[in-house]
Amino acid sequence: MAEPEHLPLAGGEAVVFSARGPDKDGPNEDAACVIEVSDDLAVLLVADGLGGQPAGQTASEAALRALIDSIREADPSDLSLRSAILDGFERANSAVQALGVGAGTTLVACELAGDTMRPYHVGDSSILVVGQRGKLKLQTVSHSPVGYAVEAGMLDETEALHHDDRHLVSNVIGDSHMRIEIGSPLQLSARDTVLLATDGLLDNVRAEEIVETTRCGPLVQAAQSLAQHGLQRMLEPGTGQPSKPDDLTYLLYRRTPGTRAPRK
Repeated sequence: MAEPEHLPLAGGEAVVFSARGPDKDGPNEDAACVIEVSDDLAVLLVADGLGGQPAGQTASEAALRALIDSIREADPSDLSLRSAILDGFERANSAVQALGVGAGTTLVACELAGDTMRPYHVGDSSILVVGQRGKLKLQTVSHSPVGYAVEAGMLDETEALHHDDRHLVSNVIGDSHMRIEIGSPLQLSARDTVLLATDGLLDNVRAEEIVETTRCGPLVQAAQSLAQHGLQRMLEPGTGQPSKPDDLTYLLYRRTPGTRAPRK
């Protein structure tokens, strides 16, 4: 994509961007999807096919298609898609295993129901929720040795961004031991911003920079700034700054202030 794409979604707005890594000869192995189930119910999906393994692009696409099918089959009267999403993750795992080539992919999903979001993830793609005043209200823990070390306080963000094992992932779609991490529902305040992103963004732009870029202002402008910042870091690393050329994909969502939550 040359520019982020903007669309209305579930009482708010979403912006999606995806670009192949600079100087990369192969295909973009990331994939993203926005599913609107009703005016107040939607799901955001991002996947990152594992580089260095066969069929990364096919794996990420297969995972998203499995989840899409599961959500389409859900009872439209349900106010929660939890069961459909979890079933979709299981289907995605089976679909990637069925490729029979050792492929794998990360997968993150965000369920949006009125003014509530719920995160689901496998791998090191991430979900963040940023408040208008700059508070990081949620950041999922990457399923990786470095991610766990950061969560345990053994590494700080700077050390993690420059760690030699940053590329290792310990839990992926396509593995017989895959496990799904599901977070608690989080009520979104007015003007909170939800971000789903592959490590192409998180390995090149610090969390504090993401927060400052996305916390306020037009969502499309924030998406453009993230793309420019991430791609520039890949091409022109500054002293002490992270730089890891990779495919770059993310989704942003913000609920329109004053929109009512669905009745229960």
